[in-house]
Amino acid sequence: MVTQILLAVVVILLVILIFLVIKGRSVKPRDIENAVSSTWTKLGLDEKIGKLAIHAQDIRDSHRSIEQMLRVPTERAALGEMSLETILSDQLPPDMFGIRKMILDGKIPDAHIRSTVGLICIDSKFPLDNYRKMREVEGPKEKEKFKNDFCKDVQNHLSKIAEDYVCPEAGSAEFAFAYIPSEAVYYFLVNEEFEMLRDYTKRGVQVVSPLTLSHKIELIKAGVHAKKLSEEAESVRKDLNVISQRFNEIDELWRVFYNTHLRNAGDRAEELDTAYRRLREEFDRISRMSKE
Repeated sequence: MVTQILLAVVVILLVILIFLVIKGRSVKPRDIENAVSSTWTKLGLDEKIGKLAIHAQDIRDSHRSIEQMLRVPTERAALGEMSLETILSDQLPPDMFGIRKMILDGKIPDAHIRSTVGLICIDSKFPLDNYRKMREVEGPKEKEKFKNDFCKDVQNHLSKIAEDYVCPEAGSAEFAFAYIPSEAVYYFLVNEEFEMLRDYTKRGVQVVSPLTLSHKIELIKAGVHAKKLSEEAESVRKDLNVISQRFNEIDELWRVFYNTHLRNAGDRAEELDTAYRRLREEFDRISRMSKE
């Protein structure tokens, strides 16, 4: 930003100088000084560059603060847990995940997801000390040493996740997530230690970054929704079967009523009507005789 402003000032000064040359004036040092001073004042560059310097210092301070957090294991772990919680709360309803809850016979993972295949545990305490040292040192031998140490740290950590959180007999899914809160570290492992990651995937431990975890969460949500839809369809099917049985029962009752009671009632109604007509005819005959 500062470079862009200074470039703009230079362009303006060149325009002024060209204008003076065209006018046929000789350009003196004081003319240039006055032009620079006037342009600087009119553009308010003192205030703008001062603000930019303050913002740049704020950015440097924030960078140092984040870098310091990544150097301290406890604060780095807290940063990983916060980013993990943010991803889960943004993409899942509250009843689908938990943060540091006791599950699986007393175990407390950093987070877990309730899925159609069981509880998916997530561990976010990824070992990054030797990775940071590998990035900071200059010598190739030192870099190779810290790289090997980092890979050993990763192996030990993934083995512990497999032992603690992949236990389907206790209600977990057949896999767990090892969450790395850094895309750079994730892609370093994918490029440099792909075979190791594939071996641990077979053991039920999937290493994920913020981006890949978000994709997996969407797949988990789709599975949960599909299961709910299947359960609702099964419920509707059972309700239709119940209604069908009730209809069959009513149909049988109607047939009995119509074929027996309603027809008998019709026959009785005809007999009653016939008896009534006879009685009426007899009554009319007697009435005529009385009048005669």
